[in-house]
Amino acid sequence: MSVRLLLTDEAWAEIAPILATLKSRAGSPPVLSDRLFIEAVLYLARTGTPWRDLPEAFGRWDAVYNRFRRWERRGIWRRLWERFQTKDCPLTRHLFIDATIVRAHQHAAGALKKTAVQPHRLWAALGAACPPKSMRVAAMNALALPSS
Repeated sequence: MSVRLLLTDEAWAEIAPILATLKSRAGSPPVLSDRLFIEAVLYLARTGTPWRDLPEAFGRWDAVYNRFRRWERRGIWRRLWERFQTKDCPLTRHLFIDATIVRAHQHAAGALKKTAVQPHRLWAALGAACPPKSMRVAAMNALALPSS
């Protein structure tokens, strides 16, 4: 496999028993193992690639996506995250990072804030309360203004 994996055997030894208690045994077993599926999700989170660009080493992208959505609907991700926060999982607590503590890039901050829409200088100079809907109306209004 040419894709760099993130889970060590020690980390998987912590995750596997927790995952076995959270998952349902109903239905046929998936083609992709749980370990490789979680590796695929971690790969997507780490690289930011779209689902369709998932390397073939992780299996079909749509199978991984559908399984991810099923786990999300059933609440498996949330319960798995809650179990990772206990003291029984010291390795996985260091492996998974909550996004609320990840700092943004320096260029992500400091964008100009959008303020209330200010009228165009032309309409402000003409004293119009709101700009007309067409330029023809604007030209007619400009001609009708008394000249000083």
